[in-house]
Amino acid sequence: MDKNYELFIEQLTNGIHNITDIPLENIKFTNKEGDRLNITFAEHDDAYEVCSVRVDEVYKAYHEGAKLNAIVNYISNDVLHAKNYNIYDKTKTLIDYDTAKSRLFVRLLNCDRNSDILKNVVHKTLGDIALTVCAIVDNRENLISTKILKSMVEKWRKTETDIFNEALENTYRATPPRIYKWEGVLCDESYAGESFMNDEDVCDLDKSFSGNILSTTRKTNGAVAVFLPGVAEKISELLDSDFYMVFTSIHEVMIHSTGSGVDLKDLKLVLQDTLREATPSSDYLTEKIYKYNRRTHKFECVTD
Repeated sequence: MDKNYELFIEQLTNGIHNITDIPLENIKFTNKEGDRLNITFAEHDDAYEVCSVRVDEVYKAYHEGAKLNAIVNYISNDVLHAKNYNIYDKTKTLIDYDTAKSRLFVRLLNCDRNSDILKNVVHKTLGDIALTVCAIVDNRENLISTKILKSMVEKWRKTETDIFNEALENTYRATPPRIYKWEGVLCDESYAGESFMNDEDVCDLDKSFSGNILSTTRKTNGAVAVFLPGVAEKISELLDSDFYMVFTSIHEVMIHSTGSGVDLKDLKLVLQDTLREATPSSDYLTEKIYKYNRRTHKFECVTD
């Protein structure tokens, strides 16, 4: 390990310890599947409460000019916030399926970066994208959620397919899909996108290289919109063609008609530039381009 990197981890660990008063033995570095700092801030008879920090990401931010004290304070505040939020007690209410059912939703994650987490979590995989089932623990101030473990589904006496479909339906109801056109995004701060799923909606999609921005009413984690029930079918109907999906972040996906003459190489270059220059590492989803095939009703990965 690089000595500067090792020193950074040591300073980060000590800084978090000093602010949170969490014992040093409860702040552990691991590199089994990605460099992480696991901070155990509470222990119960049947569970631990842990905050996990991607060390490589904060180290990159440090090299790009972020102050070490600012990084330590930011992480420590998150840990203390979680510690004071009684997450454990609120999560235990999810043991009852009738309570948990309405709280389920789907969030997109990159498979490779989260392979360790996904092993025991209910999800479906498309290429390097994981459609992950989560549940809302608390949303009074900020949305706090937890991923649904496969063992939990067994306790509910449900199938993973049942749980996944329920989560998709909930996600659609809570955050309906919206098309965001460039002229609205660039010129109107209050622009809230355009509804397109209902028969009475009037929404002309852009069939040129510029494409269309697809997200949800909430926008946060809005790239999931393309996988919500009926959405891909409706978009292909409006475009009268298959379409490419360029995931510029977890929050939105660019939709491009395959009939527009757009070149996959150009899309890939645009995506690479966007991910490098505009997408925070924490919002990254994939570098691959996907396509919806309207004949087979399936999603396909079309780049290596």
